[in-house]
Amino acid sequence: MANEMQLNNISENNFEQCLKCSICTVYCPVSAVNPAYPGPKQSGPDGERYRLKNPEFFNDALKMCLNCKRCEVACPSGVNVGDIIQKARMKHNTHSPKLRDMMLANTDFVGSMATVVAPVANFAVSLGVSKAVLHSVMKIDKHRTFPAYASQKFETWFKRNAQAQQSKYSKHVSFFHGCYVNYNFPQLGKDLVKIMNACGYGVHLLDKEKCCGTALIANGLYDQAKRQGETNMSSMRSAIAKGRTIVTTSSTCTFTMRDEYHHLLDVDNHDVRDHITLATRFLFQLIDEGKLKLAFRDDYKKRVAYHTACHMERMGWAIYSTSLLKMIPGLDLVMLDSQCCGISGTYGFKTENYETSQKIGDSLFKNIADANVEAVATDCETCKWQIEMSTGVPVLNPISIIADAIDVEKTIELNKNR
Repeated sequence: MANEMQLNNISENNFEQCLKCSICTVYCPVSAVNPAYPGPKQSGPDGERYRLKNPEFFNDALKMCLNCKRCEVACPSGVNVGDIIQKARMKHNTHSPKLRDMMLANTDFVGSMATVVAPVANFAVSLGVSKAVLHSVMKIDKHRTFPAYASQKFETWFKRNAQAQQSKYSKHVSFFHGCYVNYNFPQLGKDLVKIMNACGYGVHLLDKEKCCGTALIANGLYDQAKRQGETNMSSMRSAIAKGRTIVTTSSTCTFTMRDEYHHLLDVDNHDVRDHITLATRFLFQLIDEGKLKLAFRDDYKKRVAYHTACHMERMGWAIYSTSLLKMIPGLDLVMLDSQCCGISGTYGFKTENYETSQKIGDSLFKNIADANVEAVATDCETCKWQIEMSTGVPVLNPISIIADAIDVEKTIELNKNR
C-alpha cells in the first residue's frame, strides 16, 4: 500500500524516480554528436528541479532535443524524460514560432496547396536557387531534399473507390492515413487497401481527419495541435462506435495520438488509445490468433534491411512489422542495429540542426551501405526521407512490401470461411 501511495503522489512524468545513472544520456543521439546539448538527464529531471523553483532556469538548449524517446526506452526507472523536456519547452519557452516553423508544421495547408500544382512545386523546390533562398531567408537548409508531392491526394482516389469498401465486405476498419499518404505518397494508402481487402476487410476513412500534430508540437504550435487532436479523437470515437479498429501506417502518427495527446496536449484519449494500432500489428495479431492467413507470390525475391524508427522503438512494436516481413518466403531480411536516423520530422530541415542531424545518422547510413540491400524497410515516413537522401537506397513501408509480395487470390481463398 505504501508503494502504491508513493506512485500515486509522484510528480508529473516521474522525475523524482530518476536515479541519476545517466543511461539516458548514453543513449541520446544528440549528446553523442553535439557537445552543446547538456543531455536528457540534465535537461529533463535535473533541470525540472531547478525550473520548479525558478522558471528562469529554462534553457534554449532544450530545443536541441529530438523527442526521439530513446532516453525513455533506456531509462531503468520508467521516467518520461522526453516528456519532461517537451513539457518544459511548452511551459517556459517565450519565443514565438517563426514563419519557417509555421510552414513546416502546417502539413495539411502546405500539402493541399502543393498537390494542386505538384509538378511545378516539386521542380521549384529542387532548384539550387530556390534552396539558396530558403536557406538564407527561411533557414531551411539548402542541402535538404524535399519529399515530392503527388498530383492526386489519397483522399481523392479513395472517394472514387469508397462504395465498394462498404458493400463488398462484412468486416471493416477505419484508416488514419496521415499527411504523408494523403499528399506525398498515396500509393502507400492504396497498398493498405489492397492488403485489407485481400484479408476480407473493407477500409473507411474517418469522418474528419487532421494532421496528427507531431510537427505542430515540435514547432511550438501547441494550441493548434490540441485542436486538431480533439478533432481526430472525435472522429475516431464515431468510427469505434461502429465497431471499427483505427489502423495506421505511420509509427510517429500512431505514437503521437496514443501517447503524446494525453501526456503533452491534455487531449482526452483514454477511450480511444487502445483502438489505434499500426496495420502491421493489426494483421500480425489476427494471424497469431488464427483468424487470418496470408499467401505470397512464388516469384517474389528481394533483399531488404529493416530500420527501427525511434517512435517504433518506444512503442515496442517493431516485432510486428518484422515478423510479417519474415513470413514472405522470397524476402531476405537484414536487421539493422536500432539507432536514430537523425531527421526527427522537421528537426533535420532547419539550418541550425542539419549538421547534427546528419552526424546522428552517419553510422546508420554506413550500415545500410554495408548491408548491400535493394531497399530499406521502415514504418516512419521522415526516416524514409532521411535515408533515401543520405544513402540513395529506396525506402519502403512494410505495408508496401507486403502489398507487392502478396498473392491476392490465394489470400482471399485461404480466408473465405474465417
